[in-house]
Amino acid sequence: MKIAFVLGEESADRIAGEIARALRHRLGSDVEFVGLGGDALKREGLDSLFDIEELSIIGVGAILSRLPMLLARLRQTVDFLLAERPDVIVTIDSFTFTNRVALKVRRKWQEARIVNVVPPAIWAYKPRRAEALRQAVDHSASLFPFEPRFLEDNGGPPATYVGHPLMGDPRLRAILQREGVAGMRPAGEPPHLLILPGSRRGEIERLMDDFGQIYARLHERIPGLTASLPAVPRVRSLIDRKLSTWAVQPTILEGDDAKWAAFGTADAALAASGTVSLELALAGVPMVLAYRLDPVSYLLRHLMTGWTAALPNFIAGHPLVPEHFHEFVRPETLARRLERLLRNTPERTAQLAGLQEIRQAMDVPRPPGETIADLVLDQIERPIADKKTGA
Repeated sequence: MKIAFVLGEESADRIAGEIARALRHRLGSDVEFVGLGGDALKREGLDSLFDIEELSIIGVGAILSRLPMLLARLRQTVDFLLAERPDVIVTIDSFTFTNRVALKVRRKWQEARIVNVVPPAIWAYKPRRAEALRQAVDHSASLFPFEPRFLEDNGGPPATYVGHPLMGDPRLRAILQREGVAGMRPAGEPPHLLILPGSRRGEIERLMDDFGQIYARLHERIPGLTASLPAVPRVRSLIDRKLSTWAVQPTILEGDDAKWAAFGTADAALAASGTVSLELALAGVPMVLAYRLDPVSYLLRHLMTGWTAALPNFIAGHPLVPEHFHEFVRPETLARRLERLLRNTPERTAQLAGLQEIRQAMDVPRPPGETIADLVLDQIERPIADKKTGA
């Protein structure tokens, strides 16, 4: 049996690794993995067609500047899949690239079985992408409980909520197993703030000055307040340069494990809007979110159709987490919002209750990789005639 993966980011590779391990457990040595992958799939025996780092591009301007290379890699991937004729193709995230691959394969090989994992965020941006996904894939595996309904309502493919990989992270489980979460420290001990300005250079450039002012104002309002800032190695020098202008200095944390350990002790967080907001929500850390788009994306902001950009809010179904963008990233305002979350207030109590509901809504009985492996095998076993008629 031959199973192909098409993906373009490290996070997708980690998901693919879990799927591959689950499939290997079921099929033993009678399975071969081909296509695109990173370190996780390499450990499962996949020799990637090319380095997926070439596809990890953020921002409209960066994509346009590397368009010839991207188109060449697109053609290469399609030609490879048509030559290999795998039993099933699994596309993961990176919708702009992976769905184009799936569509081109489908047009030349209608019987191809294709499963998508991590569908596009149609709930926030371009809902018409649901129809494009349906034209390319047979089934989609969603990481958020609200997504299958969104896909159905917008003409997307059948979808199954499989759970988010974060739910199985042992570092998260360790936090939740403690007696009390979200920094429930002894009375009289100063609170601790977690500062998360993002992991990409552009995010850090646009937000660090604001975050420094917010922390300085909070420090004036809450005597003894401390803060920590996790920093990934590739942007550490930029963070250090930005921190040199801050009036009050946080403690720098190095490594992902240190970041997760801080989730277990922080009273609240100031974070760049993004995936980290879901990590904070599942760890039970109250938060305020902020973001500034790059200039090109800012001009295209009218294309954002979702009522919120915060994942915790989508899952909760209401504006649980405050979010501030561009001209609304006002240090005095955000400092006061955070102060209410750092103290024993109704705002803090309400957000903690909402974050607990999010954890309950996202809970699943099995690891996502196991459920996705079942979906993949179901497509392989499904008769082609049924697949063509949508039965």
